[in-house]
Amino acid sequence: MRLLGEGAVFDEDTGKVLVVQDRNKMKNAWKFPGGLSEPGEDIGDTAVREVWEETGIKSEFKALLSIRQQHGAPNAFGKSDMYIICRLKPLSFHINFCPHECLKCEWMNLTDLAEADDTTPITRRVANLLLYGHRVGFENIDLSMRELPSVHRGLFYKLYHKELPELYENIAKMD
Repeated sequence: MRLLGEGAVFDEDTGKVLVVQDRNKMKNAWKFPGGLSEPGEDIGDTAVREVWEETGIKSEFKALLSIRQQHGAPNAFGKSDMYIICRLKPLSFHINFCPHECLKCEWMNLTDLAEADDTTPITRRVANLLLYGHRVGFENIDLSMRELPSVHRGLFYKLYHKELPELYENIAKMD
């Protein structure tokens, strides 16, 4: 299984999102920066690292936005993959993209990205998801992360899910 993390770095103040066009691809389509997860690396950390390596933009993990599972892709070395798009908050704004990986990199208006012909279907879909979240609140689209103790002593895991209303955080204690 290959795990790929993409970072949808969205600036809520300007309504712009960071996008790249990969070098050496069959189609020069706008997409979110990202790449393969390292062994033992959390997916949010993968997205933040890949955004930094490809674009020079520092960011912070906010939530998971979408997960795509695919089998039999020609460039997946015979493995299935999980392509996870994370919502990231920008901590810097000056682009210094890697010319070995990227053909272009820019901050693009989210509406323009959602309407662009030269984008991938998943990028367009996530752009629409971000537009919706920006207008009605990200709590309506985000899968937030909670770190919880494992049944194995001293270990923890990360659970991603929609936020629970405060009343339901400890409902078992109320029954």
